[in-house]
Amino acid sequence: MRVAIFEDNKKYRESLEFVIVTSGDFELCGSFSDTKNLLQRIEALQPHVVLMDINLPGINGIESVRQIKQAFPQVQVCMQTVFDDDDKIFASLCNGASGYVLKTAPPDELVRAIKDVASGGSFFTPSVARRVLAHFQAQPVQDAFIQLTAREKEILKWLVEGLSYKEMANRLNISFHTIHTHLRNIYEKMHVSGKGEAISKAMRNKLV
Repeated sequence: MRVAIFEDNKKYRESLEFVIVTSGDFELCGSFSDTKNLLQRIEALQPHVVLMDINLPGINGIESVRQIKQAFPQVQVCMQTVFDDDDKIFASLCNGASGYVLKTAPPDELVRAIKDVASGGSFFTPSVARRVLAHFQAQPVQDAFIQLTAREKEILKWLVEGLSYKEMANRLNISFHTIHTHLRNIYEKMHVSGKGEAISKAMRNKLV
């Protein structure tokens, strides 16, 4: 089972490498500190599972998941992060991640996560799984029709992909304040209070 790692923290990356090479079940086919030439690396290495950090220099982990799954849908991606907040969890899921493991998880949990996602399943650190379950249980069975403008859909799509407000403003050549205005309008139309709920609802209602 071939595993590739994308992690910019050298010490943690080396600990991941140690877990992989000593497991007896995995082959470490690549280990990188950034996502430069991401798709070329994936094509060359042909990993079964990618361990992906969220906060990476250049293309962040959430956008990297989207690119990998579009180009190589058979490759499974498991997020590795210190964050367990709703925004990043739902953005990762929406972009195609099959697992979400906190960096505080013990090695045996990481090994189990890799095996589960490689076999076509999914794996979440227990605290993350509870957040996902609680969030969806709290949602109504059916949502009202949500009508967004083309620009609002574009901004919502970027929100799901993990772009920062500054990146959105630069792409549209508009002010940071205007992005906030658009997001406020989006949240009002979707009847949500923040990014995490917006991402979840966008995913559930297939708005992007």
